[in-house]
Amino acid sequence: MSFERDNIQRMQGYASGEQPEDARTIKLNTNENPYPPAPAVNRVIQDFDPVALRRYPPPTADTFRDVAAALHGVSRSNIIATRGGDELLRLIITTFVDPGRLIAMTAPTYSLYPVLAQIQDCPILQIPLQTDWSLPSNFCQQANEAGAALTLIVNPHAPTGHLLDAATIASMAAQLDSVLLIDEAYIDFVDPSLQHDCLDLVHQFDNLLFLRTLSKGYSLAGLRFGYGIGTASLITPMLEKTRDSYNLDLLSQKIATAALLDQDHARQSWQQVRLERQRLSEALLAMDLTSAPSQANFLLVNVPVTIGISAASLYLGLKQKHILVRYFDQPRLDDKLRITIGTRTENDQLLEALTQLLATA
Repeated sequence: MSFERDNIQRMQGYASGEQPEDARTIKLNTNENPYPPAPAVNRVIQDFDPVALRRYPPPTADTFRDVAAALHGVSRSNIIATRGGDELLRLIITTFVDPGRLIAMTAPTYSLYPVLAQIQDCPILQIPLQTDWSLPSNFCQQANEAGAALTLIVNPHAPTGHLLDAATIASMAAQLDSVLLIDEAYIDFVDPSLQHDCLDLVHQFDNLLFLRTLSKGYSLAGLRFGYGIGTASLITPMLEKTRDSYNLDLLSQKIATAALLDQDHARQSWQQVRLERQRLSEALLAMDLTSAPSQANFLLVNVPVTIGISAASLYLGLKQKHILVRYFDQPRLDDKLRITIGTRTENDQLLEALTQLLATA
């Protein structure tokens, strides 16, 4: 006998990126930062007294929230700290979307979104992006006409790296009848010359939330720490009603706070990623492997039929050489590979492996 709810029986779970155990593997498949966390993180771990673990941690991570608020020019009431960005996504859905209400998103998008919608037993409207990966002009109209209670947007977009500007996001917030979540997991890697900053919009729109994570820009994917930024009317019900009790352990709070305070270290790693992103993109182009313009820490690389090997075969060939990238077996993506930006040495090894595979294709 099965005790699962009917909608849980019907759905498929989230498929995580492969986590290799072989130390020889070059891991370019899950968009982690290739550089180490801030030295302050090491100091927190070394100085931590395990005796402190006998008591529960601060329930709402107020020290971290104060640091995040100061960094972003908002108040503590505009911040909620969560177990990675994924807990925030779940909180948003369970707090603001009744079961059976529709959730709108792009196609393609972060593959966890449909899974979380299905857990809540919510129908999904996936609106296809245009050929240049931009939003269709009637995106908001489609979401409104379908009765969406929540709209989920990754910006920079995954898996393409395409960036929506602040004016577009403001226009969406103004047009949509739903809560609008802008998932900024990759925002730290945006070229600073673009002067991209949307967080002031939380003071203008009461339906707008932003997601941030320490997994990417702060090299703390193994910690699972994220946070949301929005108007207090959106933050408060999640913080006081639907958030798990003591959702963040004491050591995680201390590590996350230390990492956020060391902006100099973080910005240096972001710049290194940007430089390698440009270098890798140019080197791939020389192999006839074009990539979509990216403002994230990855490239979505097109594998044309003219090179004589498919994206799926190239993925497998790289895997045999102990290099993991991401292949998506789905329409519009099945002729592409998503490649995380690694260190210079890792990227050079990737390029050498690709050269060998293309030479024998």
